[in-house]
Amino acid sequence: MRRFSHPRLESLVLRARYLRMSTVGSSTAHFEDSRSPKRIRLSISSPLNQQESVQRIKSVEMAADIKSPAITLSKVESRLRQLLLDVTEFIQNNPVPSSTGDHGVEVPEALDQQPLELRFTGGWVRDKLLGIDSHDIDVAINKMTGYQFGLRLKEYLETPGNAEKYGIDPAQAKKAGNLAKIEANPEKSKHLETVTTRIFGLDIDLVNLRKETYTEESRNPIMEFGTPEEDALRRDANINAMFFNIHSSKVEDFTSRGLQDLESGLIRTPLEPFTTFKDDPLRVLRLIRFASRFNYRIEDDVKEAMANEDIKEALLSKITKERVYAELEKMLRGPDPRLALQYIDQLGLYNTIFANPAPGKDRFVPTTDDWNIVYDTLEEVFNAEQYQTFRDAMIYNEEDRFLAWMVAAIVPWTDAPLPPPLKKGRQPLPQAATVAREGLKAPNKVTDLIVASILNRDDIVQLKDKKSRDRESLGMAVRKWGPTWRLQVLFSMLCDVFTEPEAKSGEALMFFWLKS
Repeated sequence: MRRFSHPRLESLVLRARYLRMSTVGSSTAHFEDSRSPKRIRLSISSPLNQQESVQRIKSVEMAADIKSPAITLSKVESRLRQLLLDVTEFIQNNPVPSSTGDHGVEVPEALDQQPLELRFTGGWVRDKLLGIDSHDIDVAINKMTGYQFGLRLKEYLETPGNAEKYGIDPAQAKKAGNLAKIEANPEKSKHLETVTTRIFGLDIDLVNLRKETYTEESRNPIMEFGTPEEDALRRDANINAMFFNIHSSKVEDFTSRGLQDLESGLIRTPLEPFTTFKDDPLRVLRLIRFASRFNYRIEDDVKEAMANEDIKEALLSKITKERVYAELEKMLRGPDPRLALQYIDQLGLYNTIFANPAPGKDRFVPTTDDWNIVYDTLEEVFNAEQYQTFRDAMIYNEEDRFLAWMVAAIVPWTDAPLPPPLKKGRQPLPQAATVAREGLKAPNKVTDLIVASILNRDDIVQLKDKKSRDRESLGMAVRKWGPTWRLQVLFSMLCDVFTEPEAKSGEALMFFWLKS
């Protein structure tokens, strides 16, 4: 009988062969070939005839032929691996009497009898396979909590003679093993207690392998120790669900689709998409970020679930504004902000992310019908040769680039009416700034830029429309607008693009601005 290096694939093949010999019509696993002869989708189907069984066996065997790629560790990563292996051996030779952690999570008896195993997980594995350096490593532990393992790591490093093996100054051993315990906070969709430490210049998160069980009565999962496969299946995307086993130095793909999706440039969820997003709606934004970072395509049924109204409502009500802004900022600082905004636009997520925090049914709701012209135009500004001079004059650095995309994102809010004056004649914040400050919890530099851009827009347009402008009047205007005047001018240009949809493209309006 043919043997396979991947244990999950081997079990699937054996199961399929068993089913081929079983009676026709019984309920069984269904392997559907989708878009690619090497792409496997697992679902449940009944009935099943012998010809279909044979075809599905061939599909599984085809997946098994995909060789697990090798990961080459850097010198620092190799040193970390050796340290973790030595700590593992130290723990097994010096066991503690109890298998219950400080937070009362008990290790199942069957698991407690297994050897201690560690794996590098998630984004680090993905990035290494893509040839991207990563200084953040999540370490998954099969039978200890991250905190338990972290305490034993600290104990090992503080034992005389151990730190020197890895080039750590004994005087710095305690610092090298310092632990920061981050408590679980299910109410904010942070379901896992993690422990972070910094070793060899790498940021390390220590966490146990786990499975999550959700109930209809609560949005907070029941956390239990899990198998590597259970841990992989609870993740947001197949490309983020692979492991690097530090004992065997092998890549483990327990979803059987991570390597395929990485090669195909595809974003899919390990489990059914609606359930994946309902359990943790922040995954919607994470997948948009990964798609725009790697220029990957999101599978159609995944996009359908991301655009579901129940998922939007869960994202709005369940995830904190700070976490939403953190994901948005990563998108706009990434390599393809336009693609991220396009996904937000096409999936109908704009009013979920840039939500109006004001109460009441009569609150303003921006339209995004022509927003695509705005982000397409800004993409042209950043990349087209004819805008080189303008770019050099207006966008100085990466921070300016991020803020430019931020003001492009807020453009649909510029038509919102100004709130009534405050007491004592104080000017209220424009609604767009309130969305940034209260709806996104954006930092002051973002909110202040939006306020200045909206309040100075009329002056900027009027100055642009003047037939003659002397140097003195320009200087006075710039001083009035403040240090962000360049980005304010860019914002006014993009607003004109947004409010003149009949132009079909921002190019003509941009040239009009540049010539004015």
